[in-house]
Amino acid sequence: MSMPARTRQEDRECPLSATIEHIGEWWTLLLLHDAFDGYTRFDQFQENLRISSSMLTSRLKSLVADGLLERRPYQTNPVRHEYVLTELGRSLRPVLVAMAAWGNARLSPGERSMILVDAATGQEAEPVVVDARTGNRLDDSHAYVFTAGPAAGPAMRARYVPRHDEPAP
Repeated sequence: MSMPARTRQEDRECPLSATIEHIGEWWTLLLLHDAFDGYTRFDQFQENLRISSSMLTSRLKSLVADGLLERRPYQTNPVRHEYVLTELGRSLRPVLVAMAAWGNARLSPGERSMILVDAATGQEAEPVVVDARTGNRLDDSHAYVFTAGPAAGPAMRARYVPRHDEPAP
């Protein structure tokens, strides 16, 4: 998917900007949420989201083009398609879970309309983002910082000048 002209060069190599380009639109996040809940058909998405046909068609085409959903026929006469999460699409689930957890953290338990639970026990989960290597939580903005990676251009390298307490990339 090509980036819009308003995007600066340094945004084109930023993984956050690239992710927002794919999933940052309101309807896209809601469609993905529905897909994670098992919705696959146009009419299911439309009924649940109360979205116009043209907007839904546009968003689904975009998600298919970005490789997050796969369009598959499920009926031949007339031909009808379903939209199934791809491996790339499924890999976004932790992102949506983290976003929902952030939203719930601002509410008292009695104000939460949707919670994440362990499917086997029904116990409420407390999602956190951790470093897979160490198991440490990444919510400490001082312990984990961004730095320029190997493919960084001049603007990204200027933004993330190595600090004295971290190794140069």
